[in-house]
Amino acid sequence: MDIGIGQVVYSIAGRDAGRKFIVVEIVDDRRVKISDGDLRRVEKPKLKKLKHLKFTNIVDLTLSEKIKKGAKVSNAEIRKALADIDKEESSS
Repeated sequence: MDIGIGQVVYSIAGRDAGRKFIVVEIVDDRRVKISDGDLRRVEKPKLKKLKHLKFTNIVDLTLSEKIKKGAKVSNAEIRKALADIDKEESSS
């Protein structure tokens, strides 16, 4: 299972089930940290097991590059990226 920073995932378990998130950190081969910029902010991302996530093929390249370079990513940037993805999904 290939997972990358900036990848869009859906939670399938827990009280956040059904919500869309972006992977902000890969902890190890079984866990990642995710954020949606709203309930789970960048400052305190959610630690989630991979088996509790549904992966998409969507990767926000600008966020991915920014996180990999160590630059600060704002919650607004994450919310905007997820909103843009919602617009793309609804228009197709």
